[in-house]
Amino acid sequence: MANHSAKLNPLLAVFITVFIDMLGVSIIIPVFAPLIVQNTHGMLPAEMSEATRNLIYGLLTATFPFFQFFGAPILGTLADKHGRKKILQISIIGTFVGYVLFALSINSHALWLLFLARAIPGFMGGNISIVMAALADISKPEERAKNFGMIGMAFGLGFILGPAIGGVLASSDVVSFFDYSTPLWFTALLTLINFYYVQKQFPETYKPNGNASKISLLAGVNNIRKALRMVNMRVILITVFFQSFGFSFFMQFNQVYLIKKFAFNEKQIGLLFAYIGLWIAFTQGVIVRNVTKKFIPPQILRISLLGLAVTIFVILLPQQAWMLLLVNPFVAIFQGLTQPNQTSIVSNMTPRDMQGEMLGIQQSVASLAFTIPPLIAGVIVTFDYRLPIIVSAVMILLAWINFYFRFKGNEAVFKQQAATA
Repeated sequence: MANHSAKLNPLLAVFITVFIDMLGVSIIIPVFAPLIVQNTHGMLPAEMSEATRNLIYGLLTATFPFFQFFGAPILGTLADKHGRKKILQISIIGTFVGYVLFALSINSHALWLLFLARAIPGFMGGNISIVMAALADISKPEERAKNFGMIGMAFGLGFILGPAIGGVLASSDVVSFFDYSTPLWFTALLTLINFYYVQKQFPETYKPNGNASKISLLAGVNNIRKALRMVNMRVILITVFFQSFGFSFFMQFNQVYLIKKFAFNEKQIGLLFAYIGLWIAFTQGVIVRNVTKKFIPPQILRISLLGLAVTIFVILLPQQAWMLLLVNPFVAIFQGLTQPNQTSIVSNMTPRDMQGEMLGIQQSVASLAFTIPPLIAGVIVTFDYRLPIIVSAVMILLAWINFYFRFKGNEAVFKQQAATA
């Protein structure tokens, strides 16, 4: 057994796990908005108003990150207490249950079941923070941004294939018995494959030392409060919050924008998101690896956050759908540079025995930031379908302002922590 474990490649295992997870997550992108906003599958009563459908879409979109806000830090602490592998497997089981319930809710037109289907994997969906902690375990400080970028490439590859597969599997034009539930059954199968792969190929990267924090249902609230009292972490976590808050408006309501302005169907949405995923994969697999050789993460963020805010605003300018192919690569590039470098800063400024907890805290900050925008966007999109995109650009600009003018005082601490991590 020891010999088998020695042969395992932890970085490859993390890569494949993230890829399968993201493939499953992104498969539902082409069907989620049409299912509720256009009501093309009869999930909602035909006479229901557009404003009410938008509000329900916002509530559904907020359900996953709301429960993830409470679940992610608990799973992160459990991963520090019991090791990464066992908790990752529990998280994957919760994700599998969520996809099965999602498919059943579509087939039965049960809206309450759809909410439950988003809540369970939300609470149990802390697997990304766990694999990020595992990655931090096996990475030298100077390699973390590069390795987080490689995992970002797995995100991107999953993002390429997921929406395209989801759009095809949801279309009865492709195969007569395909419907909106087909991508969910396929995703449930992928999740089982992911569980099996983790069982066989994912090595344990961390031996607990008994210093993990106590587990609490309010860990998300308490840990964020504790983290914000850490002077060195406050600026980067506030940056993560505003960036995630802003990008949530874009990612979660971009489908609505495409439907309203360009009359996109599920296949067109899937293909556009696959195109964006291609650029994310290229950025985090190629650009990040080269940029991090020349610049440290704080230097990169000062450029990438501003670039992300500007390019998201530019998304509003094209009047023909093909022009989106020119703008979206820049959104993907700047987001692809931002995400791993934010995580690298958090990881490098955190002691080794707190990696799971702190990355769980970062996930909670992001989850809270992803929870609020759908509730707001579900209302304001009724007045103007462009408003969520505008708010997205403004909030990311605030993230840049906070980081650019406030993190300079922490840069020396960042370098010192990175050198001793």
